[in-house]
Amino acid sequence: MKLYEMAIAPNPRRVRMFLAEKGLLDQVERVELDLQKGENLTPEFVAKNPLKKVPVLELDDGTCIAETMAICRYFEESYPDTMNLLGATPLEKAQIEQWLRWVEFYFFLPTGMAFQHLSGYFKDRMTPNIPWGEECKTNIEKFFHFLNKHLTQHSWLCCDRYTAADINAFCTLEFARVVGVRIKPEQTHLQDWFDRVKNRPTASV
Repeated sequence: MKLYEMAIAPNPRRVRMFLAEKGLLDQVERVELDLQKGENLTPEFVAKNPLKKVPVLELDDGTCIAETMAICRYFEESYPDTMNLLGATPLEKAQIEQWLRWVEFYFFLPTGMAFQHLSGYFKDRMTPNIPWGEECKTNIEKFFHFLNKHLTQHSWLCCDRYTAADINAFCTLEFARVVGVRIKPEQTHLQDWFDRVKNRPTASV
């Protein structure tokens, strides 16, 4: 199997951390693409993912799976004897899905939009909207506060254990640094959670 990615991008990192926790990172051949150079825009890659995004998992038979959580779901279902990260019971699955959507819509999306509209990274292929980028930064900061409040009573985001929700939130929080949003000194519960994830060996992949 091949995993098409850009190592510094947050979405591929979410997949790598997921695979590392399950002991499956060595099951994929990682293929590095440079998005700024447009290596994801080639006809060869567009044939693998018409939306031109990374990561993409290419199976041995040539089948391609795009989207971070779709790839993670494939490995969760294909390797049931590895660490469970997407829920072992109907309730866990629902709770993790809830948090994955919260993180995706209210944290990762505004972080990505702030990056695109404030950094100038893709200014050759889009028109940045600075006020929108700043509004997204404000929404990121609100979610930091939401997380800190939630973590006053929880060690992990849900299910009283480490799950894919923690992976996604952690990668997003680190991504937020590129737009100048960081944990505030008074957000001690969020900092403690971040340190717990950061200290896991899989956080360095």
